[in-house]
Amino acid sequence: MAKRIQFSTVGGPEVLEYVDFEPAEPGPQQVCVRNKAIGLNFIDTYFRSGLYPAPSMPSGLGTEGAGVVEAVGSEVSQFKVGDRVAYGVGPLGAYSDIHVIPAANLVKLPESISFEDAAAVMLKGLTVQYLLRQTYAVKSGETVLFHAAAGGVGSLACQWAKALGVKLIGTVSSPEKAAHAKALGAWATIDYSKEDVVKRVLELTDGKKCPVVYDGVGQDTWLTSLDCVAPRGLLVSFGNASGPVAGVNLGILAQKGSLYVTRPTLATYANPENLQRMADELFAMLTSGKVKVGDVQRY
Repeated sequence: MAKRIQFSTVGGPEVLEYVDFEPAEPGPQQVCVRNKAIGLNFIDTYFRSGLYPAPSMPSGLGTEGAGVVEAVGSEVSQFKVGDRVAYGVGPLGAYSDIHVIPAANLVKLPESISFEDAAAVMLKGLTVQYLLRQTYAVKSGETVLFHAAAGGVGSLACQWAKALGVKLIGTVSSPEKAAHAKALGAWATIDYSKEDVVKRVLELTDGKKCPVVYDGVGQDTWLTSLDCVAPRGLLVSFGNASGPVAGVNLGILAQKGSLYVTRPTLATYANPENLQRMADELFAMLTSGKVKVGDVQRY
Protein backbone atom coordinates (compact mmCIF):
# COMPACT_ATOMS: atom_id res chain seq x y z
CA MET A 1 0.00 0.00 0.00
CA ALA A 2 1.23 3.51 -0.83
CA LYS A 3 -0.03 7.09 -0.70
CA ARG A 4 -0.83 9.37 -3.62
CA ILE A 5 -2.68 12.57 -4.51
CA GLN A 6 -5.48 12.06 -7.03
CA PHE A 7 -8.58 13.82 -8.31
CA SER A 8 -11.92 12.30 -9.27
CA THR A 9 -13.47 15.49 -10.65
CA VAL A 10 -11.95 18.66 -12.09
CA GLY A 11 -11.85 21.99 -10.27
CA GLY A 12 -9.76 23.97 -7.81
CA PRO A 13 -7.25 22.65 -5.25
CA GLU A 14 -10.14 21.34 -3.14
CA VAL A 15 -10.70 18.45 -5.60
CA LEU A 16 -7.32 16.92 -4.71
CA GLU A 17 -7.54 13.80 -2.52
CA TYR A 18 -4.75 12.24 -0.42
CA VAL A 19 -5.47 8.52 -0.57
CA ASP A 20 -4.10 5.01 -0.04
CA PHE A 21 -3.65 3.04 -3.24
CA GLU A 22 -2.20 -0.24 -4.41
CA PRO A 23 0.49 0.40 -7.08
CA ALA A 24 0.21 -1.75 -10.18
CA GLU A 25 2.92 -4.24 -11.01
CA PRO A 26 5.15 -2.90 -13.80
CA GLY A 27 4.25 -4.16 -17.25
CA PRO A 28 6.87 -5.72 -19.56
CA GLN A 29 8.32 -2.33 -20.60
CA GLN A 30 7.62 -0.41 -17.39
CA VAL A 31 9.61 0.48 -14.28
CA CYS A 32 8.38 0.98 -10.72
CA VAL A 33 10.01 4.06 -9.15
CA ARG A 34 9.94 4.98 -5.44
CA ASN A 35 9.93 8.77 -5.58
CA LYS A 36 12.38 10.68 -3.41
CA ALA A 37 11.32 14.11 -4.74
CA ILE A 38 8.75 15.35 -7.24
CA GLY A 39 8.40 18.55 -9.25
CA LEU A 40 5.41 20.89 -9.13
CA ASN A 41 4.64 22.59 -12.44
CA PHE A 42 2.07 25.04 -13.72
CA ILE A 43 0.87 22.45 -16.23
CA ASP A 44 -0.40 20.38 -13.28
CA THR A 45 -3.12 23.00 -12.72
CA TYR A 46 -4.23 22.55 -16.35
CA PHE A 47 -5.02 18.87 -15.70
CA ARG A 48 -6.60 19.52 -12.30
CA SER A 49 -8.87 22.25 -13.69
CA GLY A 50 -9.83 20.26 -16.78
CA LEU A 51 -8.16 22.58 -19.31
CA TYR A 52 -6.16 19.50 -20.36
CA PRO A 53 -8.20 16.28 -20.09
CA ALA A 54 -6.82 13.48 -17.91
CA PRO A 55 -6.79 10.07 -19.66
CA SER A 56 -9.11 8.55 -17.03
CA MET A 57 -10.67 9.22 -13.61
CA PRO A 58 -9.73 9.08 -10.82
CA SER A 59 -6.39 10.41 -12.06
CA GLY A 60 -2.99 10.90 -10.54
CA LEU A 61 -1.25 14.24 -10.97
CA GLY A 62 2.25 15.46 -11.80
CA THR A 63 4.72 14.52 -14.55
CA GLU A 64 8.15 15.13 -12.99
CA GLY A 65 10.15 13.38 -10.31
CA ALA A 66 13.25 11.51 -9.22
CA GLY A 67 13.81 8.40 -7.15
CA VAL A 68 15.05 4.82 -7.01
CA VAL A 69 14.01 1.84 -9.13
CA GLU A 70 12.06 -0.66 -7.04
CA ALA A 71 11.04 -3.15 -9.75
CA VAL A 72 11.41 -3.58 -13.51
CA GLY A 73 9.27 -5.21 -16.19
CA SER A 74 10.29 -8.43 -17.93
CA GLU A 75 11.52 -6.68 -21.10
CA VAL A 76 13.44 -3.85 -19.40
CA SER A 77 17.21 -4.19 -19.70
CA GLN A 78 18.52 -0.63 -19.33
CA PHE A 79 17.48 -0.23 -15.66
CA LYS A 80 17.86 -2.44 -12.58
CA VAL A 81 16.58 -2.37 -9.02
CA GLY A 82 18.42 0.30 -7.02
CA ASP A 83 19.23 2.60 -9.95
CA ARG A 84 18.86 6.35 -9.36
CA VAL A 85 16.49 7.72 -12.02
CA ALA A 86 14.58 10.86 -13.01
CA TYR A 87 11.73 11.73 -15.36
CA GLY A 88 10.12 14.88 -16.69
CA VAL A 89 7.64 13.94 -19.41
CA GLY A 90 5.04 11.92 -17.54
CA PRO A 91 2.75 10.03 -17.56
CA LEU A 92 0.51 11.63 -14.90
CA GLY A 93 0.98 10.29 -11.39
CA ALA A 94 4.18 11.78 -9.96
CA TYR A 95 2.37 13.03 -6.81
CA SER A 96 2.84 9.60 -5.26
CA ASP A 97 5.14 7.42 -3.15
CA ILE A 98 5.34 4.96 -6.05
CA HIS A 99 5.07 5.71 -9.76
CA VAL A 100 4.93 3.04 -12.48
CA ILE A 101 6.30 4.58 -15.64
CA PRO A 102 7.42 3.46 -19.12
CA ALA A 103 11.15 2.71 -19.14
CA ALA A 104 11.40 4.88 -22.27
CA ASN A 105 10.45 7.95 -20.19
CA LEU A 106 13.18 7.46 -17.57
CA VAL A 107 16.81 8.58 -17.47
CA LYS A 108 19.67 7.47 -15.25
CA LEU A 109 20.55 10.07 -12.64
CA PRO A 110 24.24 10.52 -11.75
CA GLU A 111 25.33 10.68 -8.11
CA SER A 112 26.42 14.28 -8.70
CA ILE A 113 22.79 15.44 -9.02
CA SER A 114 20.49 15.34 -5.97
CA PHE A 115 16.98 13.94 -6.21
CA GLU A 116 15.59 17.38 -5.31
CA ASP A 117 17.56 19.20 -7.99
CA ALA A 118 16.59 16.60 -10.60
CA ALA A 119 12.89 16.83 -9.72
CA ALA A 120 13.06 20.63 -9.90
CA VAL A 121 14.88 20.86 -13.22
CA MET A 122 13.97 18.00 -15.57
CA LEU A 123 11.02 19.56 -17.41
CA LYS A 124 12.46 23.07 -17.68
CA GLY A 125 16.04 21.90 -18.24
CA LEU A 126 15.16 19.50 -21.06
CA THR A 127 13.09 22.28 -22.62
CA VAL A 128 16.10 24.63 -22.63
CA GLN A 129 18.28 21.84 -24.03
CA TYR A 130 16.08 21.27 -27.07
CA LEU A 131 15.50 25.01 -27.62
CA LEU A 132 19.16 26.05 -27.59
CA ARG A 133 20.78 22.87 -28.89
CA GLN A 134 18.28 21.33 -31.31
CA THR A 135 15.42 23.57 -32.52
CA TYR A 136 18.04 26.20 -33.31
CA ALA A 137 21.62 25.31 -32.38
CA VAL A 138 22.89 28.64 -31.06
CA LYS A 139 26.49 29.56 -31.80
CA SER A 140 29.00 31.56 -29.80
CA GLY A 141 28.80 35.27 -30.62
CA GLU A 142 25.19 35.21 -31.80
CA THR A 143 22.60 37.55 -30.28
CA VAL A 144 19.22 35.96 -29.53
CA LEU A 145 15.97 37.20 -27.98
CA PHE A 146 14.31 35.21 -25.19
CA HIS A 147 10.96 36.31 -23.77
CA ALA A 148 10.20 36.01 -20.03
CA ALA A 149 13.90 35.69 -19.24
CA ALA A 150 13.34 35.75 -15.47
CA GLY A 151 10.83 32.87 -15.49
CA GLY A 152 11.54 29.22 -14.82
CA VAL A 153 12.66 28.28 -18.34
CA GLY A 154 14.18 31.71 -18.98
CA SER A 155 16.33 31.58 -15.84
CA LEU A 156 17.98 28.38 -17.07
CA ALA A 157 18.24 29.72 -20.64
CA CYS A 158 20.12 32.83 -19.47
CA GLN A 159 22.77 30.67 -17.80
CA TRP A 160 23.04 28.09 -20.59
CA ALA A 161 23.30 30.75 -23.31
CA LYS A 162 26.09 32.53 -21.44
CA ALA A 163 27.98 29.24 -21.05
CA LEU A 164 27.77 28.82 -24.84
CA GLY A 165 29.07 32.34 -25.50
CA VAL A 166 25.68 33.55 -26.74
CA LYS A 167 24.45 37.10 -26.13
CA LEU A 168 20.92 36.63 -24.81
CA ILE A 169 18.57 39.61 -24.75
CA GLY A 170 15.83 38.87 -22.24
CA THR A 171 12.45 40.55 -21.98
CA VAL A 172 11.18 41.14 -18.43
CA SER A 173 8.33 43.02 -16.72
CA SER A 174 10.13 44.83 -13.88
CA PRO A 175 13.52 46.19 -12.75
CA GLU A 176 13.76 43.35 -10.21
CA LYS A 177 13.30 40.73 -12.91
CA ALA A 178 15.81 42.56 -15.12
CA ALA A 179 18.41 42.39 -12.34
CA HIS A 180 17.64 38.69 -11.82
CA ALA A 181 18.09 37.87 -15.52
CA LYS A 182 21.32 39.90 -15.73
CA ALA A 183 22.71 38.12 -12.64
CA LEU A 184 22.02 34.77 -14.34
CA GLY A 185 23.88 35.72 -17.50
CA ALA A 186 21.57 37.70 -19.77
CA TRP A 187 23.67 40.01 -21.95
CA ALA A 188 20.94 42.67 -21.97
CA THR A 189 17.35 43.04 -20.78
CA ILE A 190 14.30 44.91 -22.07
CA ASP A 191 11.54 45.90 -19.66
CA TYR A 192 8.51 45.55 -21.92
CA SER A 193 6.29 47.39 -19.42
CA LYS A 194 8.02 50.66 -20.29
CA GLU A 195 10.34 50.03 -23.27
CA ASP A 196 9.63 49.39 -26.95
CA VAL A 197 10.95 45.85 -27.45
CA VAL A 198 11.40 46.07 -31.24
CA LYS A 199 13.16 49.44 -31.03
CA ARG A 200 15.53 48.19 -28.31
CA VAL A 201 16.35 45.00 -30.23
CA LEU A 202 17.24 47.10 -33.28
CA GLU A 203 19.50 49.29 -31.12
CA LEU A 204 21.17 46.35 -29.40
CA THR A 205 21.83 44.50 -32.68
CA ASP A 206 22.90 47.53 -34.76
CA GLY A 207 19.77 47.11 -36.87
CA LYS A 208 20.42 43.46 -37.75
CA LYS A 209 17.77 41.89 -35.46
CA CYS A 210 18.16 38.31 -34.16
CA PRO A 211 18.65 35.06 -36.08
CA VAL A 212 16.31 33.37 -33.59
CA VAL A 213 13.61 34.56 -31.16
CA TYR A 214 12.35 32.24 -28.41
CA ASP A 215 8.75 33.02 -27.46
CA GLY A 216 6.98 31.14 -24.67
CA VAL A 217 4.39 33.89 -24.15
CA GLY A 218 2.30 33.36 -27.29
CA GLN A 219 -0.57 35.59 -28.31
CA ASP A 220 0.60 38.85 -26.69
CA THR A 221 4.12 38.76 -28.15
CA TRP A 222 3.57 37.10 -31.55
CA LEU A 223 3.78 40.23 -33.72
CA THR A 224 6.56 41.79 -31.62
CA SER A 225 8.58 38.60 -31.96
CA LEU A 226 8.20 38.54 -35.76
CA ASP A 227 9.53 42.12 -35.89
CA CYS A 228 12.65 41.08 -33.96
CA VAL A 229 13.65 38.21 -36.28
CA ALA A 230 16.32 38.90 -38.90
CA PRO A 231 15.46 38.13 -42.55
CA ARG A 232 15.32 34.34 -43.10
CA GLY A 233 15.53 33.89 -39.33
CA LEU A 234 13.51 31.61 -37.05
CA LEU A 235 10.74 32.31 -34.55
CA VAL A 236 10.44 29.50 -31.99
CA SER A 237 6.95 29.73 -30.46
CA PHE A 238 7.25 27.18 -27.65
CA GLY A 239 4.53 28.24 -25.21
CA ASN A 240 1.30 30.14 -24.75
CA ALA A 241 1.36 31.78 -21.32
CA SER A 242 -0.82 34.62 -22.66
CA GLY A 243 -2.98 32.38 -24.85
CA PRO A 244 -2.36 30.46 -28.08
CA VAL A 245 -1.33 32.06 -31.36
CA ALA A 246 -4.29 31.57 -33.72
CA GLY A 247 -5.49 32.70 -37.13
CA VAL A 248 -2.00 33.07 -38.57
CA ASN A 249 -1.70 34.43 -42.09
CA LEU A 250 1.41 32.83 -43.58
CA GLY A 251 1.86 35.85 -45.84
CA ILE A 252 3.11 37.80 -42.83
CA LEU A 253 6.25 35.63 -42.85
CA ALA A 254 7.01 36.87 -46.35
CA GLN A 255 6.33 40.49 -45.43
CA LYS A 256 8.64 40.34 -42.40
CA GLY A 257 11.60 38.89 -44.33
CA SER A 258 11.00 35.30 -45.52
CA LEU A 259 10.90 34.11 -41.92
CA TYR A 260 10.62 30.59 -40.55
CA VAL A 261 8.41 29.66 -37.59
CA THR A 262 8.12 26.46 -35.54
CA ARG A 263 5.87 25.36 -32.68
CA PRO A 264 7.92 22.66 -30.92
CA THR A 265 7.05 20.53 -27.91
CA LEU A 266 9.32 18.60 -25.55
CA ALA A 267 7.62 15.27 -26.24
CA THR A 268 8.74 15.35 -29.90
CA TYR A 269 12.38 15.92 -29.00
CA ALA A 270 12.59 13.75 -25.87
CA ASN A 271 11.92 10.47 -27.70
CA PRO A 272 13.50 7.23 -26.40
CA GLU A 273 16.51 7.54 -28.73
CA ASN A 274 17.22 11.12 -27.67
CA LEU A 275 16.10 11.45 -24.04
CA GLN A 276 19.15 10.14 -22.16
CA ARG A 277 21.54 12.14 -24.36
CA MET A 278 19.55 15.31 -23.67
CA ALA A 279 19.50 14.60 -19.94
CA ASP A 280 23.23 13.84 -19.86
CA GLU A 281 23.95 17.24 -21.42
CA LEU A 282 21.69 18.92 -18.85
CA PHE A 283 23.34 17.03 -15.98
CA ALA A 284 26.80 17.97 -17.28
CA MET A 285 25.84 21.66 -17.24
CA LEU A 286 24.56 21.31 -13.67
CA THR A 287 27.60 19.35 -12.45
CA SER A 288 29.98 21.91 -14.00
CA GLY A 289 28.20 24.73 -12.17
CA LYS A 290 27.60 26.60 -15.43
CA VAL A 291 23.87 26.15 -14.84
CA LYS A 292 22.38 26.19 -11.34
CA VAL A 293 18.90 25.13 -10.32
CA GLY A 294 18.70 28.16 -8.02
CA ASP A 295 16.38 28.78 -5.12
CA VAL A 296 13.42 26.43 -5.36
CA GLN A 297 10.40 26.34 -3.08
CA ARG A 298 10.15 23.20 -0.99
CA TYR A 299 6.92 21.69 0.31
